[in-house]
Amino acid sequence: MMHQWNRRSTIRRLALAIVLLCPTHSWALEKYGRPLPSLEVPAEEERLAEESLVAGYLLTGVFAHNPSFAARPDNTGLVGMRHMLHLETDLYKQYVTLYTDHNFFSDRTNGWIELSEWDGTYALTGAAWHFNWRLQYERDAPLDRGGVTQSYADVLVTAQLQAIKDLPRWHQWFPHQNLTIYAGGGWLFHNQNYFARPDNTGRALLRYVAHTDVDLYQNRIVLYGDVNLFTDRDGGNQAKPTELDWIVGLAVRWRQSELAVYYEQDQPLDRGGLIQKYLAVQLRVSFDISKGDIDFGRSSPQAAKR
Repeated sequence: MMHQWNRRSTIRRLALAIVLLCPTHSWALEKYGRPLPSLEVPAEEERLAEESLVAGYLLTGVFAHNPSFAARPDNTGLVGMRHMLHLETDLYKQYVTLYTDHNFFSDRTNGWIELSEWDGTYALTGAAWHFNWRLQYERDAPLDRGGVTQSYADVLVTAQLQAIKDLPRWHQWFPHQNLTIYAGGGWLFHNQNYFARPDNTGRALLRYVAHTDVDLYQNRIVLYGDVNLFTDRDGGNQAKPTELDWIVGLAVRWRQSELAVYYEQDQPLDRGGLIQKYLAVQLRVSFDISKGDIDFGRSSPQAAKR
């Protein structure tokens, strides 16, 4: 039995090391529009009260150093600022959620203020046991001129490990910290012209993702990272990655707000070409109106306690 436990511990530590050593979001470019997992896990009987009627956040950021990250889908300009609105509502408890993201970018070569790109995302997402799924449509379009518009629809499935729940001894070793890891794959089943490399060549077919966030101190200081890999549906090997996007960042949180510093680099893998990268600072303020806070003609658990 002890031998079996040691073997499992070794496998878990190896998996953790691989993820942490990879140049690895959530609050980076918000590719999934989902927040970092909370340390607080509500009891099953309280889930209805915790259901979100409308939740989300407002985000604004400045690309403090940006030598090459483009301000439009056609790779013109350089991003100066980013503004984002995320909205979500729980359709069935917290297992099925509808959300939308709207990212707006400005061009630092054109005065920093005027918006140059709008990326709109609409998605259904859900969770069951240790698995998460997402069905999403995204459209990226220029705002200040004509040009390339990219759009796609995809499905993504990931498996998640949360140390505070899934590793029995974690809470004994780190009583005030948590670790979350997820990884999985997706299929861009509809792709008008969402490219497979940063230089706008090829068309993406498959997506491989990995994410980790390390709670350094009571969910107030969080180190996080993301890896996104894309394959080319027009290439000879449609399963071989052609682009690597990676992000690493540090977030400091206070109540409903968060200040983060993060670095992203997008690069081709199967050939030379354009590498896009930047360093950004961003502020996020979140909000959440739960269904338990609204009187729908019947007493809520919160109302009963008042």
